[in-house]
Amino acid sequence: MAKGTTHRVAVIGGDGIGPEVTAEAVKVLWASGVAIDTTEFDLGGQRYLRDGEILSDTTLDELRAYDAILLGAVGTPEVPPGVIERGLLLKMRFTLDLYVNQRPFLADTHDFIVIRENTEGPYVGEGGVLRKGTPHEVATQGSTNTRMGVERCVRYAFELASSRPRKHLTLVHKTNVLTFSGDLWQRTFDDVATEFPAVGTAYHHVDAATIYFVQDPQRYDVIVTDNLFGDILTDLGGAVSGGVGLASSANLNPSRTGPSMFEPVHGSAPDIAGTNVADPRAAILSAALMLDFLGEDEAADRIRAACAEAGAGSTTAVGDDIAGRVARVGG
Repeated sequence: MAKGTTHRVAVIGGDGIGPEVTAEAVKVLWASGVAIDTTEFDLGGQRYLRDGEILSDTTLDELRAYDAILLGAVGTPEVPPGVIERGLLLKMRFTLDLYVNQRPFLADTHDFIVIRENTEGPYVGEGGVLRKGTPHEVATQGSTNTRMGVERCVRYAFELASSRPRKHLTLVHKTNVLTFSGDLWQRTFDDVATEFPAVGTAYHHVDAATIYFVQDPQRYDVIVTDNLFGDILTDLGGAVSGGVGLASSANLNPSRTGPSMFEPVHGSAPDIAGTNVADPRAAILSAALMLDFLGEDEAADRIRAACAEAGAGSTTAVGDDIAGRVARVGG
């Protein structure tokens, strides 16, 4: 982005602690000195309970006009599981083509990144049920994987790995059991690898990777995996790198045909909503990822440094501390 550009950001606070942590993230963005123009959108479980709106096509078209979307958290106990997730989160991922989910982790001073394919796999909803509610009920759930979808995700991961000092990429899957989808992933990975001879490669079964995440995360630099395995591994990555209170996430459209979306990994935590005790750093670090994608690397680095130095306290106190640090360094 050119210097002086004002970035238009759609802010979806959502439910539970979402609005609280997002408010602190926006506070820090303003303190960074980057020109940000924010617009709030009322979406999530509470909005659905009020008037039935999840994410209409009209609202989705409005979101397309923004440079990025900053999301807090969505979900409330009064709404059945899957309604908001599929109607809001997955709809944005699929419709806005947010095909890369990028999650950075820091474990014992070692940083690594998981690249999760974000628009295919079991999450496309292929499957069905027969004789539901009877002793003979049958349920099927398919996993859809396309060469195009796998290759563009793998290529992004190779490009990212090639830009990092270690230049190493690990494919994680379950090729010994998932012989069709696993074969597609492995062949695609091997084909793209020939274009990046400077990047070292490895393959790990997902069950082995869960052990390495806990016992030896230092072996990883960049990991690429499918949608389901990535969903699980990134939550584990958050647990081994300080907890979900620090786990940030970027849902990227690298082609920039629409806005990318940035969100903390944690949920809406309705049990602590309104108590001012939620850790806002995951939301703030997600905002830093957003600045990276918008070309504001210097400000993003200041935010990450401030988050690393911030002390404990209430949601607003931590936000004030980080905003103050960011502003002082920027000034």
